[in-house]
Amino acid sequence: MTFSALDWAVVAAYFLMIFGVAFWVRAQASGSRSSADYFLAGRNVGWFVIGASLFASNIGAEHLVGLAGTGAASGIAVAQFEILASLILLILGWVFVPFYISSGVFTMPQFLERRYSKGPRTYLAIISIIGYVLTKISVTVAAGGIVFEALMGIEFWTGAVIVVVATGIYTLFGGLKAVLYTDMIQMFVLLFGAIMVTVLGLNAIGGWSAFTAEVDPAMLDLWQPMDHPDFPWTGILFGAPILGVWYWCTDQFIVQRVLSARSIAEARRGTIFAGFLKQLPLFIFVIPGLIAYVLSQSGQLQLDHSDQALPALIGALLPAGLRGVVAAGLLAALMSSLSSVFNSCATLISFDVYKRVRPAANDRSLIIVGQVSVIVLVLLGLLWIPYMDLISSRLYTYIQSVQAYISPPIAAVFLIGVLWPRANAKGAMAALAVGFVLGMGRLVMEANSDALDGFALVLATENFLHIAVALFVVCSMTLVAVSLATQAPSSEQTKGLTFGQLRDEFRPSMRDKVTRQDIVLTVILLALVAVVWGMFSG
Repeated sequence: MTFSALDWAVVAAYFLMIFGVAFWVRAQASGSRSSADYFLAGRNVGWFVIGASLFASNIGAEHLVGLAGTGAASGIAVAQFEILASLILLILGWVFVPFYISSGVFTMPQFLERRYSKGPRTYLAIISIIGYVLTKISVTVAAGGIVFEALMGIEFWTGAVIVVVATGIYTLFGGLKAVLYTDMIQMFVLLFGAIMVTVLGLNAIGGWSAFTAEVDPAMLDLWQPMDHPDFPWTGILFGAPILGVWYWCTDQFIVQRVLSARSIAEARRGTIFAGFLKQLPLFIFVIPGLIAYVLSQSGQLQLDHSDQALPALIGALLPAGLRGVVAAGLLAALMSSLSSVFNSCATLISFDVYKRVRPAANDRSLIIVGQVSVIVLVLLGLLWIPYMDLISSRLYTYIQSVQAYISPPIAAVFLIGVLWPRANAKGAMAALAVGFVLGMGRLVMEANSDALDGFALVLATENFLHIAVALFVVCSMTLVAVSLATQAPSSEQTKGLTFGQLRDEFRPSMRDKVTRQDIVLTVILLALVAVVWGMFSG
């Protein structure tokens, strides 16, 4: 497949548009900017931009490569993570947002310090920064190289460098506001391109009926048996929500978007909007993977590896010009995810590392540290590229499984922390420590499972979602037990940070921000999730 001059023109126009928006945002900031302007877009963002950014930032390499690839290899069950995300986004909007915004924090580790102590803050900041560099940045940079190589014929390393440097530039200059507004534009480009791939793919097969006739019914079932190696229904129902609470409700990468909202109501509405958007990946990423599988079985498409499903489908089906639009959509997804990681990492480093060392640091120095951090992250992303072969070829499952060992203690500390005023700092640290030891122990056992037998082998090979459930239960019990055995936190420490201790003046204002429209849209979203589950249930 050769990229035509028209395709190149479309991609060039896309890059010009993104840089134009970023520099326009920078130009709007007259004079010196405050740290709130740079890191949280002035806390003045509306629901549509927040929802679009939540969706666009989330769609990264694991979606473009992993979702379609896993769909081609094993069916649509992998889409459960996307469908469940809608429900977890409602938890973010209705449960966590009031506390996050009323507390006035910049970062999630900062919130943990307000609720507990400095220890949990340090733990979460370190885990987040290391995790971003070793998973999100590295995987997204590698996927960018794959897109350039597979669709445009540009050598892998050159494409990876273009993605990481270009994204670093507009993140560096524009801050979170540039990330949010470019995310909004990238959402439209991505959706248009992905929908076109799905429509043209179904047309090549002969329509939806012909598609379902060609696919094994088990591959079109969202609910797999308990002994399924990757997506057992028990793990999906009980384990996946734990990963979801950590990712959607406590991860700086995501929550920074709602922290930028101009009000609690706008933040909540943004999460509801994002919840509707999260119903789309099943149809625009997973099903195209199955379409690629069907076309490869009939000889209409060459598919050497399942993770090539989406690029192969684009190359085989799309005409000149439209191919450029879709390539721009793929790059949009990668760049929006990468820019969000850069900005979130910069915020964590500025507030949870630098400001703790220099408490008197002013806004200008915080912004400079954040900008330097972006440059360092760009360099680290480039240096990590040669090690991409160490990552499992089953990209989406790999990322989900690693997150399953990190997320349970963090989810427990946040969720119990806002629901139960009696939870204290010692309980939180004990839960985080136990969760870290057990999670890393499972990771080591899994890597060395060939040398194990008996009960140790069972532990090493048990589905990662089931392990996540067990870790969450153990961490929650540890948090509760240690908290009850030690001194209770003062009411002043928990005031405004738990449901039982909301400030009297804040409680009525929160009720006033709940509109009938929000409630109706939430009910509609819940009904939509039920309909999708019913449509694809064997």
